Amino acid sequence: MLQLADVCKAYRIGAQTVRALDGITVTLTGGEFVSVVGPSGSGKSTLLHLLGALDRPDSGSIRFRGTEIGDLNDDHQSEFRRRSVGFVFQFFNLLPTMAAWENVAVPKLLDGARMSKVKSRALELLALVGLADRAEHRPSELSGGQAQRVAVARALMMDPPLVLADEPTGNLDTKTGAAIMALLNDIAHQQSRSVVMVTHNVAAASSTDRVITLTDGRIHSDVPAAEEHR
Repeated sequence: MLQLADVCKAYRIGAQTVRALDGITVTLTGGEFVSVVGPSGSGKSTLLHLLGALDRPDSGSIRFRGTEIGDLNDDHQSEFRRRSVGFVFQFFNLLPTMAAWENVAVPKLLDGARMSKVKSRALELLALVGLADRAEHRPSELSGGQAQRVAVARALMMDPPLVLADEPTGNLDTKTGAAIMALLNDIAHQQSRSVVMVTHNVAAASSTDRVITLTDGRIHSDVPAAEEHR
């Protein structure tokens, strides 16, 4: 699904050039849950931003189903993000004045659909993540775990083949975080999506299929999770 070849990305910080990614080559497939780990500054967030077309590489290739996403113009990158990528963030990013189902429906609304046409799909997704009985609740009426489940449902609204999760368990207790991990596993394995998660949580990474460890912008290791945590 996703092929990265010799991807490099550098940033200027004052007079210094920081090479955030330095020759990343990796292939990601559908039906696979991949975690990306490494110390702060290793390039994890930069990699996630490039996969989601939130930024462009300085050099190298990022191909999604045969299309070079780094070469897309701004409008086409925006369309790629909207239709092909579901984002799950650490801080949920739910709209406080909207009910849970309305938050789930937001991607379709931004795509031009009418609220009345998308409510049934939003309710289906809330049921999928175990929140059918919280559809009318606003974010302030939800627990952290429930809010993150709403965020996961929202990420699936456009039926994207790629789901990118940035520290999705970072604000959750251990039990709730484990439940979110189980949900992301189901999304990868039962729905044949490619799920890529950036995390500092070793326990979370151990429950994925594959662990990519970055160090100083390079891939230090890329192994099945069972081998990483022996």
